[in-house]
Amino acid sequence: MESTPVLPLTVFYDGACSICAAEIDRYRPHQDPESLILVDISAADFDPAAYGLTREAVETEMHAIDGDGVVYTGVSAFTAIWRVVPGFFYSVLAEVLNLPGISLLARLGYKIFARYRYLLPRRTPECADESCNLGHRKK
Repeated sequence: MESTPVLPLTVFYDGACSICAAEIDRYRPHQDPESLILVDISAADFDPAAYGLTREAVETEMHAIDGDGVVYTGVSAFTAIWRVVPGFFYSVLAEVLNLPGISLLARLGYKIFARYRYLLPRRTPECADESCNLGHRKK
């Protein structure tokens, strides 16, 4: 069983990935510098070295770092988020995701998703009005 992250939890996500950004948008109402900090790795000014991370690592899978410097990656990052975001639904998701069979399936599914997410439609700066260029792909 994973422990509850020490606040604040800093979450690194790919804001150019339409599915990734949509998922993070669910947590945005809870964004607060004292509990949850959301960092878009696709932003022009993002510097992974400032957080002790590499560009390759954060582009490979989602990362989160808690207040004690514990790094969570992939499915563990989601579990950490769900332990921080208020609400019964998220706390139940975190517990269910830690069940042995479900955890294994979730980790496998996430690895496949993370590896091929570049094939998904990308958000572009023009997506501010929620109409993205569906033909845009990360090179």
